[in-house]
Amino acid sequence: MINRRWLAGLLSGAVMALTALPALAQEVTLKLHQFLPAQANVPKLILDVWADKVEADSDGRIRIDRYPSMQLGGTPPQLMDQVADGVADIVWTVAGYTPGRFPSTEVFELPFMISDARAASSAYWQMYESRMQDEFADVKVLGTWVHGPGVIHASKQIRTPADMQGLKIRGATRQVNTLLETLGATPVGMPVPSIPEALSKGVIDGTTIPWEVTGALKVPELVNYHTEFEGRMLYDVTFVLAMNKARYQSLPDDLKKVIDDNSGLEFSIFAGGTQADSDGPARQAAVDNGNQIVTLSEAEAQAWVLASQPVYDAWIAEMEAKGIDGQALIDEARRLMDEYEG
Repeated sequence: MINRRWLAGLLSGAVMALTALPALAQEVTLKLHQFLPAQANVPKLILDVWADKVEADSDGRIRIDRYPSMQLGGTPPQLMDQVADGVADIVWTVAGYTPGRFPSTEVFELPFMISDARAASSAYWQMYESRMQDEFADVKVLGTWVHGPGVIHASKQIRTPADMQGLKIRGATRQVNTLLETLGATPVGMPVPSIPEALSKGVIDGTTIPWEVTGALKVPELVNYHTEFEGRMLYDVTFVLAMNKARYQSLPDDLKKVIDDNSGLEFSIFAGGTQADSDGPARQAAVDNGNQIVTLSEAEAQAWVLASQPVYDAWIAEMEAKGIDGQALIDEARRLMDEYEG
């Protein structure tokens, strides 16, 4: 006859062993959702590199399934809600796709504020840590960065602010749209994936995007003219890589460390720099296509700088109404960028 006490002890030990195993070798699958095609530069050169590194550093215990082009459903402006609600575990998106939700990030979208994407991405992360965590309280932020110089791609040549009068130009965010309106254009807000159809159907006369994404969207085949600026950038856009907080907290400490070690300041600088470095090949594709590129010198850009000053005045007043010291954000961002560059 089997000794019941011995059998109970055996079963108890087996249960303890089984429950201990997952804690030692827990495997996790995370869903990463974003709006660009898989072959675009950001997924290919930044998000996949980050995800592959996380998988490798976890010895395969973390698997990251990638869902480009909004394959999990919804629209790009819904991505932050999706990660906050757990529809996706991780998202990459434009902070400004949800206007007013992350007001402090707009300091990096002000016209002629930024001259270097790495410097701005470094400042953005530092200011996220010191000033913006309350705005992102419902997610775990993994990286913050900006792209390279914002460029105007249009159906006509643009050299002066007066050339913008009456044109319907796509803008990525509230601040970019404010700039376009201030310059005399009619801003049309839409996410990046909507640009090719809008250009081909004449819904817009042009678009503001950095060079690096023009290839994936075939913009050089849809417009013939491009206007870029030497020195400080006409505009920029802020990005965020964010994770569901509960999903992050559910990870064992060693896997949290893998996520943390691959996130933060250095990753943000890498992401912004990589995106800016991808501008060159895309620009060359437009040259090879026979398109006309207008490059405005810093002296020629002064008319644009003066014309865009009301954007600063309006933004500082709006921030003050929200209880945010906009001028202090501008001053700190400039100081941190200068320190990085100098």
